[in-house]
This record gives sequence, structure tokens and C-alpha cells, in this order.
Amino acid sequence: MPKRKGLGLRDTSLTLEEKVARQTLLKCTVLGSALGLAIVFTPLQAKEVVVKIGHVAPLSGPQAHYGKDNEAGAQMAIDDLNAMKVQLDGGTARFELVAEDDAADPKTGAIVAQKLCDMKVKGVVGHLNSGTTIPASRIYYNCGIPQITPSATNPKVTRQGFDSTFRVIAHDGMLGVALAKYATQDLKAKRIVVIDDRTGYGQPLADIFTKAVQTNGAKVLERQYTNDKATDFSAILTAVKRLRPDLIFYGGMDAQAGPMLRQMKQLSIDAKLMGGDGICTTELMNLGGENVGTNVICAEGGMALSKMPGGPDFQVRYQKKYNAAIQVYAPFVYDATMTMGLAMKAAGSADPKKYLSELKKIVHKGVIGTISFDEQGDIKNGAVSINTYNSKGKTPITVIQ
Repeated sequence: MPKRKGLGLRDTSLTLEEKVARQTLLKCTVLGSALGLAIVFTPLQAKEVVVKIGHVAPLSGPQAHYGKDNEAGAQMAIDDLNAMKVQLDGGTARFELVAEDDAADPKTGAIVAQKLCDMKVKGVVGHLNSGTTIPASRIYYNCGIPQITPSATNPKVTRQGFDSTFRVIAHDGMLGVALAKYATQDLKAKRIVVIDDRTGYGQPLADIFTKAVQTNGAKVLERQYTNDKATDFSAILTAVKRLRPDLIFYGGMDAQAGPMLRQMKQLSIDAKLMGGDGICTTELMNLGGENVGTNVICAEGGMALSKMPGGPDFQVRYQKKYNAAIQVYAPFVYDATMTMGLAMKAAGSADPKKYLSELKKIVHKGVIGTISFDEQGDIKNGAVSINTYNSKGKTPITVIQ
């Protein structure tokens, strides 16, 4: 019986290539033996599961300060979720924020929504504006992606029959009625003019306010209209002045409310300016200058930051991280993002089909308060804060629940 050949290189019948191959095998065998124990006792690397969450807001244009504030709140939540080492789909989740700019434009918003669908993000926090949120919500619903808006307050957002759409802020039906009540009962306003920007946010809010004011026995002298890009309101305000209003309601954003306040002063219009959360920002003091004070009354969904259960702590953390003041919605965005992440954690999966049911029944104690949703996807027991301004900034007057 012939002897079996080993791993040696003395067999002259082997080619050069075969000798090199055997030599390499010998080295690997020796090295493997030497490191065998180390290989046995080296732990396997934990599986990482990347979970992309979209965020959409205007990051350019006159409303960019809102959008950047929202994005900052979302990123804080992403960082906190990653610190939790959430276990999803057999591994440790690494959450990533995919931030997109819709420029507060409905058409751009729809394009961005489809982009996020194509990217197969696991959920979306946004959009900021009602006008962009409403068309985008249909796209997310068709893609099977849950969406939580932190700031779109048009009631229609959650009235379209999409079980994937949620909201963590009180809607305009609540804000408009609360403002009308305060205008007529507390301010005793009798002569009211209503102006709106004709957007999906401003016009419905103005409509709700007008109807509630008339129900409360006050008179709306006139309705005027502008747009969300305007900065010159001299023609409108000149027409308004002759009516001698004691209150002007503006349905729109602070980018228009600021210049409007300046021009009201120039025309010696002695009336209070009232509006919803769109004007209820810290930036209004920069846009309106010294004309912003107790003459401004505004409402925002939820409690004032100082009154939120987690508000003061969140404000300190935000200031430390970004060295900037919170505009309006950052706490709501933070909570929306955390709520989505915690629903995934409860389901043990980032698959929308698996965590959507957890999102519908979640009860989460967040910065803004307890977050849970009704059958339409609206936050339960949404509060409305009435605010004014003084030398220190925005100041809460009362909370209506």
C-alpha cells in the first residue's frame, strides 16, 4: 500500500503552483491552531438594524426657522432612541433621520413624500404645514408608511380615512373655538376683522374662528385675503382702518404677522392682533420688533413650554445642544419621533405592518404630556394655550382643555 502524501513539499511530482498552494494551506493550519482558543472565545459581533425615519418640514424660504426647529427636535429623539439600544428584528436598532425640505409647498411636499416611500423609510414625522401634510398623507397611506404630524392643525388631516395618519397637537377646531371664546368673553371684542393667507392652514382656521365668533354674538365686519408670500399689507390695512376694528384676526404664519404688526403701527391702527399657532413663535418678536407685546394674542396646541410636564428639562437640553431658543413645535416633534420609536420597540420590529397596531394603542408620557390617539388618529385630550407677549417673550395667559 503506497504511503499517503502529507503537506510537505518534497514530492517532486507536484507542480510549482501545487507546492505554493500546499505551503499556504500549511501556514493557515498552523495559524488556525495557534489562534483556535481565541477564535472560540471571541464573541460574535451584534447585528445592527438600520431604521430610517423621515422628517419633512420647510428648511428653506420664509418658514425655514420653523422647519429647522422641528428637525432639531426630531434629531434629539433619534439620539435618545439610539442611546436606548432598542432591539428590533433580531438586532440592535440604529435609528437614522432622513430630513427633507418641502419649502411649505404642497407640490414639493408630494414629491418628497414619494421620495421617502421609494427609500422605504419605516415612518415619517411631518409635515409641518397642513397644506403639505394633507396631500402627502395619502401617499404615505398608499405606501403603507405610518405618519405622525407634530404641527399640521387642519382638522381634515385626520378625517380622510387613513389609519396610518396621526397627530400629536390640538387641531384648528379646538384652537379656533378657544380663540373666539377668549376674544368675545375675555377681551370683549365687538368689532372684528378677519384676514387669512388662503393656505390649507390659514383659511380653515379663520373660517372656524369666524363661525365661533358669530355664535358668541360678536360681529365680523369684513373678511380680507392675502397669501403666504406677502410682506406688504398697506392696501388691506388701509381698507381695514376705516372700519375701526378692536381686533384683527390673522389666519397665517409669523412671516406675515410680523410685517403686518409694523404696518398696523405705521397706520395708527389701534387694535389687537390675534392668531393661531402659526404666529405664536419666538421669532415673531424679531419680525415685528417693538410692535409685539400685549397687543398680540395667540393660541397654540398643547400647554406652554414652561407648563409641559417635561418642558423645562427639554428646554435646557435643547439650549445646550443647539444654543438656540425653541420656536414652537420642537417638543411636539420630539414626542412624535419618540412615540414612533417606542411603538416599534413594543412590536419588536420596524416593519410598519407590525408596529402600526402598537402605535394605535400606545400610551406614552412625553415632554408635552400623555400621548395616546383616538380612533381618528388625533391626540386625546389636546390642550390649547392662550398666550401674549411682554419684554421677556411669549407668556401664557391660560390653558383650555
